[in-house]
Amino acid sequence: MFLAIKEIKREKLRYGLIVLMIFLISYLIFILSSLSIGLASENTQALESWDAQAVVLNKNANVSMNQSVLTKSDLKNATIGKDEALVGQTAVVVKNKKRPQISAQFIGLKQTQFIYHAQEIIAGRKAKTKQEVVADQTFKIKGYQLGDKLELNGSKKKYTIVGFAKNAKINIAPIVYGSLSSWKTLRQGMPDMQASAIISRNSDYKYHHADSKTYPIKTFINKLPGYTAQNMTFELMIGFLFVISLIIIAVFMYILTMQKMHNFAVMRAQGIPSGTLVMATVSQAVILVVVGVVIGLVAMLLTAKALPAAVPMSFTPAIMLSGAGGMLLTGIIGSLIPIRSILKVDPAKAIGE
Repeated sequence: MFLAIKEIKREKLRYGLIVLMIFLISYLIFILSSLSIGLASENTQALESWDAQAVVLNKNANVSMNQSVLTKSDLKNATIGKDEALVGQTAVVVKNKKRPQISAQFIGLKQTQFIYHAQEIIAGRKAKTKQEVVADQTFKIKGYQLGDKLELNGSKKKYTIVGFAKNAKINIAPIVYGSLSSWKTLRQGMPDMQASAIISRNSDYKYHHADSKTYPIKTFINKLPGYTAQNMTFELMIGFLFVISLIIIAVFMYILTMQKMHNFAVMRAQGIPSGTLVMATVSQAVILVVVGVVIGLVAMLLTAKALPAAVPMSFTPAIMLSGAGGMLLTGIIGSLIPIRSILKVDPAKAIGE
């Protein structure tokens, strides 16, 4: 470690450039990881707040709650206990003359069931009548206020915002919570339709009918439009960044090692064991990675504070630990590549004897 620090102090510019490269890569990894988790969270915020474990849908709906319709006959033998709730979902366009137009998902609920009680209200109250709705906090950020009158899909009926809810998004779209009867009006489907789905907090809940099927929540989430493709894209990008960092560190350390072969030979001739030289090389890589990652973390924290709330970023301790750990691991692996050259150095030949 002493040799590593001594050399870094002597060659500040050279090692500073390596730290800069590590900083840029780690910063990009933190940004992409935060965006990945943030976007994934916006797909599933509502499901997580409901603690959903199973979903019953029309079996012909392609595991989509938006496309599913359950009728009276579909539900005639269904058990709706304290851990189950009927939910109606449909896409809506929210309009108000004084506010920006927003595409959202209308979720119809029953006031006696658990999802209605699970709403986390950050302003106002829960909806009590058919003409009242609770909107996701996205509406508040975009200028909507309590008491605003909404038009949904150009309907003549007006709906009043009486509350704003936290973590009310599904498939990245903000949710407008209302009643099941309002959902039936907006959905304009079959006259005997009752809901889009049964949501259960019980992972063992099963209900199969001729036209309905129960899915585990993981299956339902993976079928959300774009969810799996989005996550795989981010994972590939982050994986490639780790590979790039490994290559960069390995190349730099190899070049630096080749340039120091004469010095290593002299130290070997003086009786310094090869293990000490190897540890100095690995220690250099660890120090450079730690410094670069710490600067990247600080830059990420400043970026997270500067970005507007509308940007879906989630910078959590898990991201910090996994990103830093991954960078440290790639740094150590990269530093091991030139070790063979250090072990094979011939003091006599290097000194010219």
